[in-house]
Amino acid sequence: MPAPHQRLVAFRELHQSGCFVIPNPWDVGSARLLARLGFKALATTSSGFAWSLGRPDNHVSLDEALAHFRTIAASVELPINGDFEGGFAVEPEQVAGNVRQATTTGIAGLSIEDSTGDSAQPLFDFELAVDRIRAARSAIDESRTGVLLTGRSEGFIVGRPDLLETIRRLTAYAEAGADCLYAPGIRTRPEITAVVAAVAPKPVNILVGSDFTTVAELAQWGVRRISVGGALARAAWTGFLQAAGEIADHGSFVALGGSVPFAEINDSFMPVATGAAS
Repeated sequence: MPAPHQRLVAFRELHQSGCFVIPNPWDVGSARLLARLGFKALATTSSGFAWSLGRPDNHVSLDEALAHFRTIAASVELPINGDFEGGFAVEPEQVAGNVRQATTTGIAGLSIEDSTGDSAQPLFDFELAVDRIRAARSAIDESRTGVLLTGRSEGFIVGRPDLLETIRRLTAYAEAGADCLYAPGIRTRPEITAVVAAVAPKPVNILVGSDFTTVAELAQWGVRRISVGGALARAAWTGFLQAAGEIADHGSFVALGGSVPFAEINDSFMPVATGAAS
């Protein structure tokens, strides 16, 4: 397996040109299958991981998130970006301390959000939000790991879909040291190209959770990185619930007949031979 430093370098190189997809596994099995499909990097998903524990999103502890980062990073050879939610703290000093811990887990990148979880005031005040990114930047620099920092502005998914405010925040996060910028929820060409232009030359991540665009289209608009958040986990849960619901409601098993064969999945987890027998 490549050394952590090599994966950090590879992850940064991916952000320098072109456009790549960074899909989101929620456990070791999904991470290994995505790696086998040829993706160049992966990202954890807070929602997918929480659901795998039987909890709603944002109901995982700091220690559980850090352990999850270690597990996923150790399970594949690819660079891993950690969904670090809001840094599991409010005050910048605490965010910095938590980020320091995250840099020891083997991940190649992490993201910090500006959402509060409070529907009445869903975003942190501007200055505090910037200070939180600045604190994360300082913690990463002090760690000397080179972990890539993504600054996220959540307005479009927490009921504050204000493009000008989103751009104001993302440009401030870029100035505060974020290496990559991310505004989940923006979907239209005018929104996306405006964000890309505002933070250039820094790369932009776009979230794709439904069929509203393509990789080629986003690349044409200047997007550097594409993630899917909890969408792959939702797709998996969709198949599970449809099949289980059919059994519970109708006593039939039609949905199971369309499943991927046992051998195909099982063989996907077989160790790969590293050389001929002597």
